[in-house]
Amino acid sequence: MAPVRLRHPKGVSTLDIPLDDESFTVQAFQQKIYSVSDILPSRQAVKTGYPPQALTMIPELPFSSLGIQRGDQIIVSEVVGTGPSTSSSSTPATATTIPPQVPSPARPLAAAVPTPQLVSSDSGPVFVNTGDGSVLVHRVVPDDNSCLFSATALIFEQSIGKAQDLRKIVASGIQADPETYNEAILGMPPPQYIQTILKPTTWGGAIELGILAKHYGAEIASIDVETGRADRFSPPDSITSGMRCIVIYSGIHYDAASLAPMAEAPNEWHQTLFPMSSADSKTDPILMAAGKLADILRARKAYTNTTTFDLKCEQCGKGLKGEKEARVHAEQTGHVRFGEY
Repeated sequence: MAPVRLRHPKGVSTLDIPLDDESFTVQAFQQKIYSVSDILPSRQAVKTGYPPQALTMIPELPFSSLGIQRGDQIIVSEVVGTGPSTSSSSTPATATTIPPQVPSPARPLAAAVPTPQLVSSDSGPVFVNTGDGSVLVHRVVPDDNSCLFSATALIFEQSIGKAQDLRKIVASGIQADPETYNEAILGMPPPQYIQTILKPTTWGGAIELGILAKHYGAEIASIDVETGRADRFSPPDSITSGMRCIVIYSGIHYDAASLAPMAEAPNEWHQTLFPMSSADSKTDPILMAAGKLADILRARKAYTNTTTFDLKCEQCGKGLKGEKEARVHAEQTGHVRFGEY
């Protein structure tokens, strides 16, 4: 057990956390917080560090995914409000990863194209009403350098714990097609790229999305939050399943999107693959909803311009400007943990 100090509205408490126990989950940590603060897990806003940064609380993940160490101070506050809201109050985006490339049987959908309605929740996931009784939900995954693989594992394997398996799929895809994935495309010799992409600290991007789309026979539509643009990664016509999935790209991070009867529905009720009823984002109901989801996130400033944003290397403290300088620094030092100022 290791002591972790918790500052909450009732005062300061010390929680004993089994840091070395991988069976101790984020959900168990939330229950410990509840036991001393009386703040329900669904209402807990948790921050740590200096200045305090919000933590992404994924209940099924191990506690270690939060990066909390012995002696760290945790700040928890209660999120006010339980119902849907159309508020677009800004919340700064935070970053710990920089992707290496900017991504340039489901139930049938209604024949008529409904008009998605903007909805945002102050106390739960961001979502959009699709107009047919369902909601498209923003599914957040951790900022841990594996966000692309976690998001696509959530979509294709229904578990972000399968992220490393998807890295292996990418490695096999590169090995199987040396003509396409040559040194010029990869930016390094293929064996070196394969060795690198298998590391949990390596970012993924366009190359990885293309390989995963081919492997699963489904189009991956990457929705850029800042511009609303949909970049599509499609499998060959000979192997396509006619299905599409959605990932949400903030400039420095990937999340997933899924369809559910309600925003707080259990994970097993979520649909992550959709029939491609249209290639046009103005007529396909899911692409329309994904665009509206990006609108909400854009209004909240939940994106980063990777050309101009200020970064600090969390391993050596060096200040950096934009994605380009961060890449050079990562290549020179091997450092991969960055935070946005």
